[in-house]
Parts: sequence; structure tokens; C-alpha cells
Amino acid sequence: MNSTQTDRHIIWSDLSLNPDDWRDSYKDYLEINELDDDPNDENELYKWMVETNEEYLDDERMNLNIQLSQPIIVIGDIGRWNGRVMGYKMIDSGNIKDCLYADTDYTEWYVDKYGDFRADAAHHDDTNHYLYRVFKDGVSDTQIENLKDKIYMGKATRADITRVTRRLGDEIAAVYGFPIPKQRTSQERSER
Repeated sequence: MNSTQTDRHIIWSDLSLNPDDWRDSYKDYLEINELDDDPNDENELYKWMVETNEEYLDDERMNLNIQLSQPIIVIGDIGRWNGRVMGYKMIDSGNIKDCLYADTDYTEWYVDKYGDFRADAAHHDDTNHYLYRVFKDGVSDTQIENLKDKIYMGKATRADITRVTRRLGDEIAAVYGFPIPKQRTSQERSER
């Protein structure tokens, strides 16, 4: 998909699919494949749109088959029927493609203007907001457990997160060729 809004580079989304955006492609699909289906059948157009978009997600998984040296942590701001809670999930494979799975109704994965890989995932109760980060090389098991505890208790700050993890946007931007702000080095941060 790879469209860009002002504050995000969308990698893939099914949050707001609009059949009007897919109508011409559907007609081309019918013509190229010499199918006699009615190009104005809204139900068939919708079904084709959803199936085709799902195939695009498989393509994005292939594009983002990037193996990192450490596990990825998904930090979630979870919308539940009884309010919002913080949580986390580990992606032990350390492969970015494994971030592109969701068990919600609709999901949009994107790189934000700060170079963080994120997702918004809508479901029947509310919307979950996910931040994907990879652990830095050399981080100890104790540091990882301390971060997990802070997330679980809802007390993790941005500083806690960036101390032991790094963003994924650099690897993703390299695949798609879009610009993101340069990440400041430790020395640049300490000079402030």
C-alpha cells in the first residue's frame, strides 16, 4: 500500500478501504482475466477488494522479512470494555515480518514521523495502539525484565523504553525508500 499521510508512512491497512478506490482496478482485473462478472456488482467488488488487500499484506511480509539480532517487543495501549490498559508481547523471532499479524477486526501498520513502527488495531471494544521496538544489542535480561515490569504496571516512560530498545523505522524506510528523521546518537543526546 505504502501511501503517506502527513504524520505516517502506511505500510498496510484495512481500516478504511473504500470500494470507489478499487473500482477501476476491479474492472481491469475482470478484463485482463476475461471474466464475464458484472463490474458493477458491489458485493463482488467488495469481496475482491478485501481478498486483494489481504494478498498485499502477504507481499508486505515478504518485503519486511528482515532478521534482527534481538527480539522485538510490542508495547500495547489496549482498549478494553472496562477501560485502557498497558501490555506487551514478545516477538522472539526478531523478524520484522512477524509484526504484521493481528487478531483484531481492522489494522493499520505504519512508521510515524519519529521513525517508530506502530499499528492501530480496531476491535469490538475499542482500538489498540501498538509500538514495535527491538532490544538493543548488549541489553541484559534484567534490563528486559525491568522494562516488562514497568509496562505491565503501566509506569513505563518513553525514556525507559528508549534506554533498552531502538526503533524499527530505519530498516523499514530502507526497504520502501521514504525519509525519516535521523536518530540522534547517544553522544548527541548527552550533549543537550
